[in-house]
Amino acid sequence: MTAEQLLEGHIFLLDKPLDWTSFQAVNKMKYKLKSEFGLPKKFKIGHAGTLDPRATGLLIVCTGKFTKKIPEIQDAPKEYWTEIKIGVQTESYDTEKPEILQQDIAHITEEDVKEALEKFLGEIEQKPPIFSAIKIDGKRAYDMARAGQEVEMKSRKTTITYIKDVEINFPLVSFTVGCSKGTYIRSLAHDIGQKLGVGAYLTQLRRTKIGDYNVEHATSDFLENDYRFENL
Repeated sequence: MTAEQLLEGHIFLLDKPLDWTSFQAVNKMKYKLKSEFGLPKKFKIGHAGTLDPRATGLLIVCTGKFTKKIPEIQDAPKEYWTEIKIGVQTESYDTEKPEILQQDIAHITEEDVKEALEKFLGEIEQKPPIFSAIKIDGKRAYDMARAGQEVEMKSRKTTITYIKDVEINFPLVSFTVGCSKGTYIRSLAHDIGQKLGVGAYLTQLRRTKIGDYNVEHATSDFLENDYRFENL
């Protein structure tokens, strides 16, 4: 790896750890690359698709001229390994906020869960979570929500192409989901809970694929202080 190659363009596959924002991961990488290769101050680097802090997995980072590829990569279909907890909800639809609205799930069967999941296949209407990075009148929705302001999210169309590898161990349900750009798995978890009539929220989320890129080929070693990039 050379500075010239980085400026010409390179794609890094990162395995984002839990509780890191996508911005923090890219910023850390930018600092290390600039320090190691003596890159210019305005060195171009960016990621192709935000991952929530409470999610792990594939984060694609482009450098130099390859930053022009970011819109194309963002448009590619995604795959996630997902775990939800039914019978309870959170305001953020994930583990950021405490559990609320607990309900009895003794009457819910495995068949009920599988039938509910099947109802989300294909094109669906989905409301993004209020704790999301979507901008409303120039402000991030999560900033408004965390400030206690009322946030009204508009529904949008998205596509769930498949749900597979379903495992049920009440109150936890895990599965792998393939979806189109712009799908919020937190909202999917919430909506599954509403379909079952007992609520649900996202407990774990790991992005495994973006288009042809797979998390199996990704690294998180860049976070180590002594990590060097020659072999990437």
